[in-house]
Amino acid sequence: MSMETLEFIIYPDGRVQEKVTGIVGRSCAEVTAAIEAQLGQVMAVEKTAEYYAQNQTQVNTGIEQQTAWGEW
Repeated sequence: MSMETLEFIIYPDGRVQEKVTGIVGRSCAEVTAAIEAQLGQVMAVEKTAEYYAQNQTQVNTGIEQQTAWGEW
């Protein structure tokens, strides 16, 4: 599990750059929507590989592997 971070850089001319890391998939947009609404007009969006990645969940297949001591 990685740490979720939001980083904001505020430039002297008032522009704000937002960088999100550690949030996989489209939930990133959900997390930042309210903040962006308060900041003002979004001029550009650059999606990272994390945006296009899917949450990986381990699926239990129900298969168990057993090895008897005599099979070595």
